Amino acid sequence: MSNSNLFLFFWTSTRRSFCTSIANKSPPPFDFTKTPISRLPTVIILGRPNVGKSALFNRLIRRREALVYNTPDDHVTRDIREGIAKLGHLRFRVLDSAGLEAEATSGSILHRTASFTANVLATSHSLLFLTDARAGLHPLDQEVGKWLRRNAPQVKPILVMNKSESLFDTDHSLASAENEMSRLGFGDPIAISAETGLGMHDLFLSLKPVLEDYMVTLLNDESARENSCGDETSSPEADESKLPLQLAIVGRPNVGKSTLLNTLLQEDRVLVGPEAGLTRDAIRTQFEFQGRTIYLVDTAGWLQRTKLEKGASSLSIMQSRKSLLRAHIIALVLDADEIVNAKRSMKHAEVVIARRAVEEGRGLVVIVNKMDLLRGKDKSSSYEQIMEVVQQEIQTVIPQITGIPVLFISALEGRGRTTVLHQVIDTYEKWCTRLSTARLNRWLQKVMSRHSWKDQAAQPKIKYFTQVKARPPTFVAFVRGKARLSDTDIRFLTKSLKDDFDLGGIPIRIMQRAIAKKDGSGTSKSIHSVGRVAERIKSDKRERGDLVESKA
Repeated sequence: MSNSNLFLFFWTSTRRSFCTSIANKSPPPFDFTKTPISRLPTVIILGRPNVGKSALFNRLIRRREALVYNTPDDHVTRDIREGIAKLGHLRFRVLDSAGLEAEATSGSILHRTASFTANVLATSHSLLFLTDARAGLHPLDQEVGKWLRRNAPQVKPILVMNKSESLFDTDHSLASAENEMSRLGFGDPIAISAETGLGMHDLFLSLKPVLEDYMVTLLNDESARENSCGDETSSPEADESKLPLQLAIVGRPNVGKSTLLNTLLQEDRVLVGPEAGLTRDAIRTQFEFQGRTIYLVDTAGWLQRTKLEKGASSLSIMQSRKSLLRAHIIALVLDADEIVNAKRSMKHAEVVIARRAVEEGRGLVVIVNKMDLLRGKDKSSSYEQIMEVVQQEIQTVIPQITGIPVLFISALEGRGRTTVLHQVIDTYEKWCTRLSTARLNRWLQKVMSRHSWKDQAAQPKIKYFTQVKARPPTFVAFVRGKARLSDTDIRFLTKSLKDDFDLGGIPIRIMQRAIAKKDGSGTSKSIHSVGRVAERIKSDKRERGDLVESKA
């Protein structure tokens, strides 16, 4: 082991042991983990481009959510990304921001991101001014310092010097870099490495008094309000039946996904503009609607990934696909103007999204945006035609699901917000539906008599029908005898379930398990499955293992 690596090892070990001893000797005044997310203090990370803001964000939330890519000539982060940071016993809301360039051209993306950051900074309780120790004091760092004094004079920045791991190799390098950065006028910098985790304890000690003072002030204010209101004020109990809903907004570039997110939140949460591919990070935010918590994710424009796609664009595509897999409901956004020009509702990329959502068992809501572009006397026929044709074409492209809801809105004008949210919640409740076995078997007796069997003698005999899971609704038909349900029979049962129990617009899975008759000895032969088997049903391997042990 080299001397530098040995030094880093002992430096890290000392910091960890020191942090542990501090935590044991001075317990926190209160538990941050029991504080609701909405009341946690907010810390924003600011700095010029390419200093490691997203890497520090990922380090604080202990997950790789923000895109990290070395692009000196470009900006990977463009929107404000929010997460819950965990640093020692501290918990706080941390915001990752776009790189600041104070001299950006008016109207450019950089100028809009700076204005956007200034609005968010006004609601933050603390900020981390991040610099690059390898590059030293940069002229842009000084410009950012001036920008902070002009836009946030009430907030005292914590100066942080990132990428400092290389400064511990030689003598006096760290002290020299600290002296240089202190010329910014925000005090002595904290040397850290977001990539390796060095210096996190020093950052903890700097944030600790600021965040604890904020929480003490908050709790004192709330206590004073409660005392003034008397005993009449009582906190309403949360309805546990309304579980949080995960909604992902997906679609091709420049169809209005970010505008729709801002409309649903009723605030300018993400950057919007006429440029295609403006969103890169999958922005996740939380809000309340009629007592229900909704986690909303705005994804980058969905494109087919090719070998030519590299860097931030490739990472954005991968992140959009991961967001689709994590969501409960997928809101597929289409462009009404493009539908009229192309004379078809969905292009290849949109068909891929819809089919992927169905295959993964997610609820699907189709939203046709930019309907405001089809107003006027010369486009009135197109407006009426698109309202009639889109539903039919979508059903043709995605025959696996019937009754897919299609909504026509204008996110730019704010029309259709309530309709979208109500439809998303309705689809989510269908997706979570659970039906009792008794009710299903009463339904089965009626529905089987309606089905026309080609060969009555070979008709499968379903002993009973039960639901084994929800999200999406998954059913198992236990079939007696040698006859099996054909694909046509499965489609008939699926359609009957959707029609009779109002489950249209969501995927439904039906599996079958064959039950053999008892043999002469009175013992039942092993149950074998046909198709996919639910996890809750006892496996064949375990049953065969029990039989082998009994024979032995």
